[in-house]
Amino acid sequence: MFINMKFILGQKLKMAQIFDEKRNVIPVTLIEAGPCQVLQIKTKEPNSIAKRELQDKKPRTSENSVRGIDGYEAIQIGFQKLKEKKVKKPQKQKPFRYIREFRGDIDISRYKVGNIIDVSIFEEGDEVSVSGISKGKGFQGAVKRWGFAGRGASHGVKHEARTLGSVGSSFPERVIKGRKMPGRMGSERITVKNLKIAKVDSKNNILVVTGAIPGRKGTLIEIRG
Repeated sequence: MFINMKFILGQKLKMAQIFDEKRNVIPVTLIEAGPCQVLQIKTKEPNSIAKRELQDKKPRTSENSVRGIDGYEAIQIGFQKLKEKKVKKPQKQKPFRYIREFRGDIDISRYKVGNIIDVSIFEEGDEVSVSGISKGKGFQGAVKRWGFAGRGASHGVKHEARTLGSVGSSFPERVIKGRKMPGRMGSERITVKNLKIAKVDSKNNILVVTGAIPGRKGTLIEIRG
């Protein structure tokens, strides 16, 4: 029994706002989603290459293993087709800027290589999860990165307002792994769940999703519904 998960790739355009029936402001994000092309269907069953090698009864070694057995079910799709002159020879079979794979409750029998996936698969009111890479903030201190309160602004505190304080005790005389300290912030994969689709613009391939999603303008977005 498959729920038949919906999925598509897109790019973040901008944020805007809409009004509901009670004139309440609802923040939304505009996403240019698709069209995407199905490039490969991965299955648990062996494909023609694997069947041929299995028939030859070749020994399975690291140098001569059976190819063509994926071992899992997934759909691979491409987004933003590139011109031939911009594609290197190894990529000519899949000339797309972005290629991603989707696994989960997908009925792979409904898809064929070459099928086009666009925003028409979604409807207003659908709940979706949106994944993307967050904005990079560079090297940041503990106050900004972890929300530390900082030192007290009292007599005797000088040049220490945003310092860490102690990072460990006299035993075991080392900093414990996982200690919250200054470091690089952002540029992480983040998934925001339970967002609703406010509008579907099939003509312009745009999805309007309630709330904020990770990343800057132009960030690659994965949408699952």
